[in-house]
Amino acid sequence: MYASLFFGFEISVISVISVLIITAQSRPRARELGIAPGIYPQGPLNAITDVAGVRVGHTTIVEGDAVRTGVTAIVPHDGNVFQDKVAGAVFVGNAFGKLAGSTQVNELGTIETPIVLTNTLSVGVAMDAVVRYTLAQPGNEQVRSVNALVGETNDGGLNDIRGLHVTREHVLQAIANAKTGAVPEGSVGAGTGTIAFGWKGGIGTASRRLERGGYVLGVLAQTNFGGSLTIAGVPIYKALQPPRRTAEGVRGAGTTGPNNDGSCMLIVATDAPLDARDLRRLAARAVFGLARTGSAYSNGSGDFAVAFSTSLESRSRFGDTTPRPHQVLPTDAVSPLFEAALEATEEAVYNSLFQATTVKSAIGTAETIPIDKVRELLRR
Repeated sequence: MYASLFFGFEISVISVISVLIITAQSRPRARELGIAPGIYPQGPLNAITDVAGVRVGHTTIVEGDAVRTGVTAIVPHDGNVFQDKVAGAVFVGNAFGKLAGSTQVNELGTIETPIVLTNTLSVGVAMDAVVRYTLAQPGNEQVRSVNALVGETNDGGLNDIRGLHVTREHVLQAIANAKTGAVPEGSVGAGTGTIAFGWKGGIGTASRRLERGGYVLGVLAQTNFGGSLTIAGVPIYKALQPPRRTAEGVRGAGTTGPNNDGSCMLIVATDAPLDARDLRRLAARAVFGLARTGSAYSNGSGDFAVAFSTSLESRSRFGDTTPRPHQVLPTDAVSPLFEAALEATEEAVYNSLFQATTVKSAIGTAETIPIDKVRELLRR
């Protein structure tokens, strides 16, 4: 047991069994299988953290035979995000889901907190934690309104979601764990209990670097959706289907009918100086990118994308009322970023599948997609 003080809040981890950090890096990423969607080169890490300053942290919660869930936090920059807000926007492909805080983001065009992903019934506790984290930041002593941004997918196909096992401390730990560098993928954080196309899904990420302007774009996906799995244009679903699972018909679990239901949360980061209008258009391309993987965009699928720019040109200082000049990319210059978002989203979904590990619980089982069979089908 241990306890530590984090911005005025005590975080206790009961045991290493209660909170288990899993990396699953022994499985290949898409690039190792020769899958490199699109025309733009990847960033050094091929991750959302290739965008300078962006950090990602996970808390993975595995308890007993029924708890398989977690939290993923994306922190836009190293400073006080509330005081130095980033330009942001939200695009909703299908609104069967909960993206708390999205209405203010689209109204004001700014994001002022870390972005947190978790399971459907833990949005409330995550909101509480993000608000408390923000209020505790030095310089925020007079803050009286916080727009926490929290998204979800439903991991009830593998996790005892009704048990409400995610706590404030788990969320604060994910924020505290947020780091630059390589991002653990697969069955970690908010992807611990997710299912995609009937296979084990999870967290995936990828990035693209543009030659013109040197801009970088990265995507992080929490995959929990369904459809007809297509990889690099190959209809994998025609020759390879997941085994029938015990838990079916759960919204967000990717299990109903021909693996059509489910949800996906997409986070898009770029250092390009975009305003909120074009960030919303960029977020839309991420949702469009799911089509390349065979998404069914079903009635029960909550498909959301959040996009933000880390550019200093696009920042907003809290309480600042003075006019200031700033530079933004004109609309005629954003098409390469749109293409990059399509490519990075597609690859992030593949990475979430390939990096995932099989998860079993009393609720159900989700098997990893068999890499050797995928490789064989791609060769054909």
